[in-house]
Amino acid sequence: MQDRLVRFHLFGQEFTFYSDAPEEEVESAIALLRQELESSEKLSRSSVPSSKMLVLGCLRMAAKYVNLNRDFSEFRQAQERAIDRLVEKVSSGLD
Repeated sequence: MQDRLVRFHLFGQEFTFYSDAPEEEVESAIALLRQELESSEKLSRSSVPSSKMLVLGCLRMAAKYVNLNRDFSEFRQAQERAIDRLVEKVSSGLD
């Protein structure tokens, strides 16, 4: 894919970056960032610079990703154990 310029507005400022990700993925990522920042009730936008808000939003998303990644790893391990038990049962039934 070829890089393309992406522009979006947040906190009255325009942000631009280049991306080769599909348009739908870029739009989803921007929507997720907006959702994270809008749900941040602890911070007053008037008292925190937009650059710090963006960093905090990204950190919150990164923390969620780490948790989801850990949960997925635990799920995969549980699935592998269940499959191993099933294979053992089937193997012992065939003997």
